[in-house]
Amino acid sequence: MALENCGMTRHFQEDEDAASHLKGFYDEIGTPLLSDIRVDYPEDDVEQVTQNFFPNYFNGSEIIIAGKLINRTSDKLHVEVTASNSKKYILLKTDVAIDLPSRNDIRGVPGLEDGKGDKNYIERAWSYLTIKELLNSRLKSDDSQEKDYLMEKAKSMALAYNFVTPFTILKMREAGLHSEPPQEEFISPSTDGIGAKLQSLQGHKAPPGIRREQDKQRIKISKTSADGDPHFVIDFPSSKFSVCFNIDGEPGDILRLVSDHKESGVTVNGQLIGAPAPPNGHKKHRTYFSTITILNNKPERSYLEITPRRIILDDGERLVLSCGRSAVVRSRSLEVSISANSNVTVTIRDTISFVILIHRYKKPAPYQRNHLGFYISNSKGLSSDSHGLLGQFLNHEVKLLQEPLNTSHHQIGQNQTEGLKPNPTNTLKVKGRLVPVVWKQRRIYNGQQEVECWFAKNNADKLIDGNYKDYLASHPFDTGTRLGTINSL
Repeated sequence: MALENCGMTRHFQEDEDAASHLKGFYDEIGTPLLSDIRVDYPEDDVEQVTQNFFPNYFNGSEIIIAGKLINRTSDKLHVEVTASNSKKYILLKTDVAIDLPSRNDIRGVPGLEDGKGDKNYIERAWSYLTIKELLNSRLKSDDSQEKDYLMEKAKSMALAYNFVTPFTILKMREAGLHSEPPQEEFISPSTDGIGAKLQSLQGHKAPPGIRREQDKQRIKISKTSADGDPHFVIDFPSSKFSVCFNIDGEPGDILRLVSDHKESGVTVNGQLIGAPAPPNGHKKHRTYFSTITILNNKPERSYLEITPRRIILDDGERLVLSCGRSAVVRSRSLEVSISANSNVTVTIRDTISFVILIHRYKKPAPYQRNHLGFYISNSKGLSSDSHGLLGQFLNHEVKLLQEPLNTSHHQIGQNQTEGLKPNPTNTLKVKGRLVPVVWKQRRIYNGQQEVECWFAKNNADKLIDGNYKDYLASHPFDTGTRLGTINSL
């Protein structure tokens, strides 16, 4: 029954204290952590892998998988682990270093000093696990021919690797110091003597393996972003041009990037960290985003706190993830996908997506700091009332007018934009405000792509509603929804 229902069994002798055994059994299974744990390897890299699906994982328990490497010259093995609990789906990806000589060097292990022992202990571990699986499969089988086949295979492996099973016996010599190899014995089928835990694949079939080529990172970045010192870029696809501006904040400032708490329930705040200005620069200091906080309260309250090194996800249960390992975590309305040391994609209800680029330096200059870049990938789920330094432009268009100011303005058509690039000054019309702009080039997407944009000076004066200081949040979890109003979680 245990095998057929992914359970476990314990055998108590008649003279043993059942109460203590029951308590120990409960202590073992009293804290379930994960279910449906599956460990996959590239099918071209491994073979003869033992059980790779486990129905449950409890606090303090362990998972052991053994198999044979096909490519023995490789220095690493790709591993993907999927699991879930009541609220989240988790996918972890990593490359495990392979160092065959040192990992298999067991000199100094008691009993093997004379060199007569079997040094290939990993192969014996593989055979031990395989024998357990064969015997478990035999117990579940209703086919007599299949039962005989599984018994013979398990017996053959047991004799080859010197294990005692229900079908073999071990004879001891009189001296009591040596034993003869196990021999065949026919007794009633049982799993006693081959390990206490019995776990089953009944009802679950793990896929044969993962593909050699990993799925391409699902990342889609728009130009609308805040990155670097920080430099802001707003893309207006229908007008076929972009607008950019800088915010010269102070270290410690928390800037509200997106504010749509009342409608979609989403708020994004970015906290600044300071660094000295480069030599001969016009700035007194540089600032970068050290932390991006994404708050969501629909359908339930949750938040993400992202730094260049780690991600904290809290949706009633707190989960800490490293930015150095690829992973995917899904809950009912939220998905977090990490591409190791590269970017984090956050998707909310499949209609809002943000991409956070991770900028880390091996040998940073004095004016450089590990920092983050924030990019809006999908804003369909944000309402027309969304605000913030970036959010206020998502559902509004701007018009580019001919120079100069204080004269009659002529709207520029899409096909005339190219002709205005050399001009020193042009004008944007934003919500009835006239904003002088100049033509610039900006590097975005981790500094690997140039964007041409109309640049608004003086901390985006007249381009944004109010003054940039109106966008300062009181703390990272501040969810104020309009200028001058503060609501907090």
